Amino acid sequence: MAPAPAPAGSADQFRGQARLPRFAAPRRYELRLRPDLDACVFTGDASVVVDVSAPTRFLVLNAADLAVDRASIRFQGLAPTEVSLFEDDEILVLEFDGELPLGEGVLAMDFNGTLNDQMRGFYRSKYEYKGETKNMAVTQFEAVDARRCFPCWDEPAFKAKFKLTLEVPSELVALSNMPVACETIAGPIKTIHYEESPLMSTYLVAIVVGLFDYVEGVTSEGNKVRVYTQVGKSSQGKFALDIGVKSLNFYKDYFDTPYPLPKLDMVAIPDFAAGAMENYGLVTYREVSLLFDEQSSSASFKQNVAITVAHELAHQWFGNLVTMEWWTHLWLNEGFATWMSHLSVDSFFPQWNIWTQFLDSTTSALKLDSQAESHPIEVEIHHASEVDEIFDAISYDKGASVIRMLQSYLGAERFQKALASYIKKYAYSNAKTEDLWAVLEEVSGEPVKDLMTTWTKQQGYPVISVKLKGHDLELEQDQFLLNGTSGAGIWIVPITLGCCSHDKQKRLLLKHKHDNIKAIVSQCDSRQKGGNFWIKLNIDETGFYRVKYDDELTAALRNALQAKKLSLMDEIGIVDDAHALSIACKQTLSSLLHLLYAFRDEADYSVLSHINSVTSSVAKISIDATPDLAGDIKQLFIKLLLPPAKKLGWDPKDGESHLDAMLRPMLLVALVQLGHDKTINEGFRRFQIFFDDRNTSLLTPDTRKAAYLSVMHNVSSTNRSGYDALLKVYRKSAEGEEKLPEGSVSLSVGTLSSCQDKDIVLESLNLIFTDEVRNQDAYRVLGGVIIEARETAWSWLKENWDRISEAFLGSSLISDFIRSIVTLFTSKEKEAEISQFFATRTKPRYERTLKQSLERVLINARWIEGIRGEAKLAQTVHELLHKP
Repeated sequence: MAPAPAPAGSADQFRGQARLPRFAAPRRYELRLRPDLDACVFTGDASVVVDVSAPTRFLVLNAADLAVDRASIRFQGLAPTEVSLFEDDEILVLEFDGELPLGEGVLAMDFNGTLNDQMRGFYRSKYEYKGETKNMAVTQFEAVDARRCFPCWDEPAFKAKFKLTLEVPSELVALSNMPVACETIAGPIKTIHYEESPLMSTYLVAIVVGLFDYVEGVTSEGNKVRVYTQVGKSSQGKFALDIGVKSLNFYKDYFDTPYPLPKLDMVAIPDFAAGAMENYGLVTYREVSLLFDEQSSSASFKQNVAITVAHELAHQWFGNLVTMEWWTHLWLNEGFATWMSHLSVDSFFPQWNIWTQFLDSTTSALKLDSQAESHPIEVEIHHASEVDEIFDAISYDKGASVIRMLQSYLGAERFQKALASYIKKYAYSNAKTEDLWAVLEEVSGEPVKDLMTTWTKQQGYPVISVKLKGHDLELEQDQFLLNGTSGAGIWIVPITLGCCSHDKQKRLLLKHKHDNIKAIVSQCDSRQKGGNFWIKLNIDETGFYRVKYDDELTAALRNALQAKKLSLMDEIGIVDDAHALSIACKQTLSSLLHLLYAFRDEADYSVLSHINSVTSSVAKISIDATPDLAGDIKQLFIKLLLPPAKKLGWDPKDGESHLDAMLRPMLLVALVQLGHDKTINEGFRRFQIFFDDRNTSLLTPDTRKAAYLSVMHNVSSTNRSGYDALLKVYRKSAEGEEKLPEGSVSLSVGTLSSCQDKDIVLESLNLIFTDEVRNQDAYRVLGGVIIEARETAWSWLKENWDRISEAFLGSSLISDFIRSIVTLFTSKEKEAEISQFFATRTKPRYERTLKQSLERVLINARWIEGIRGEAKLAQTVHELLHKP
């Protein structure tokens, strides 16, 4: 029997709604919070100016995991007749005796809660100070967790002003979004009143209370910038401070709009679920995303700090000043911040070739978006529990990639002018995707909305098939899916085309399934003059699509590649497209191996990074697809990667480039994972020296992971000395990068599970349940599991699922457990077994991740079938392996 509809006028009418009703909205919050860091609880009171705009007897707002003192609730002096807290909907419904007066009134209430261990809402993080473990109080409100700190209208569109007051122990530093207005001390407690904020969304409110040191700088406009670190680590904040000041100056000029707040604080937090969070004026980070030491941190860490800081500070305009209207438009925040961070860091460090490295992001997005279980950039959100799962490669990396595509199409100058207009028009308010398109269209005169709607409202992307017919070029688009099927989507595709030259480009919009470029050969007649004719679509990979060439064009491109006629970005695109086409069984693995072999003299970091990703993928799939050939395939890849590794060696050279410093560890790790004995032996030798002398120059932060993996290569239950030594490094080291909590986990703990021995793998995985591994770092341990240990890991996951679900309750981190272990499998039978296990255990918070991971298993199973059907694969491998 269907349930009866909610009685007219009852609180039940507000249940099961995606969003709060619009008949009342907050204008200003006055909040007073009293965190008790010893008992890990807090109390608070709120006075909220609420504007009632339509007749109602109700006020409906969000609250979760809070105890609201019902007797304290008043609106304009009126007590509610009924107070309903609906836990599933996370809403507080206040019902009054009669209709509320229209206009502004004050809603007041008291509440209390727990400083939780879930890294969301108002939570505690642990840190060491003078040998003691202490608690700090931290907030993390994005996406929907401000309601866990104070009752509020917890949606981006309900912007309001915030006036905060904190009562905290006198010796602690207490930070919020705004500067301190005044402070009074009464014995052990101080009361801090902060200045009132401008209009902002609840998810950007922030509080941090603990013991900190800081370094300070100032922008060209006089804004004070500080980086707060744990006591004694302030020197490690200097690089981030420099990037922070430069970023604020850069964005002020780019958006032609000053930074809106008087100050900016950036704080390193020991326990932090995300990489960083862009809270207005008080940006919080994992320590590894903010702290850097020239003497003891790796080059890749340095770059990560620069990109992360630039990303979060781009949000101060794109996200904070102008905010998405609803989570459907999350990509406006994350896609733009990702793109802007590369734009700014490229201007600070042009020698890093950051736009070439940006193709890592594009590849990540193309990979996820070629699955049937992907989602559009703009995805409907029906419940708060669904929001976490769209903080993924689609919102960030596809978002950034289609922005790069649009900027390339419109031109950098017009694009910048339009963005500046957009920021000014929607400052201190909210915007939808269509609002951005309208401004871009107005400034550029181009049909931006029609073009971009095909990229943001429909899932996936096309593969453009290119055929040479006589002197003409035939183009055809189909939705590209790794499962080998073709979707029904049609896109308006900005095509760029180079013919025998990177400099001479042809541009067109492919609006239909088919198109024909007439007389292309006559525009590039070198085919008649010695065989140098070639055509390359998607110049510098600015377009978000793949390209499949016919045999003649493929061979011509391979010749152009070997003759170094193509840009680095074009080389990367060719490799990534060939890899994807092989997985989808649209091209043979043999043809992919021939292409990879053409890069045997490659020395560039970005190109080799993508080649390494492809060789790693092929090496893993060959274990299941062609076990008899897997060893030879690994030897072929060693042949490919060993020359540049030998050239760089283990030891850094004076004056070497940032990119070479990142290339060295990538190649050494790859060679260890491929089983190259000499590299493994050398890594083990250097680790032994390092273990006895942490100050040795023989094992720099850059090369430690390769050495750690070398140690784990020969570990077993009966030969565990190397494992115990690595554990000791993690637990005891106070040198270099090992000093940083996440740095040590990513290097030490992240390699402990990289072992075939069942008992060692289980021991490593069980560290997740101890205090030795912070919850935020569980994915590091999971990510180390190798294919040979997948059954052990799967059994562990099943046996411990209830415990994992409880420990990571409400955390998006639970998705890491599914993704890391499920995607190691490659058979239909295993997909069925895993599906059956989760049939009664799936929650909205990780449902999308589970579906995507299971689809990945089936994609790999199909790829294996395709590889097994290749009659000449063994011949190809042996030919290439023995080529001089």
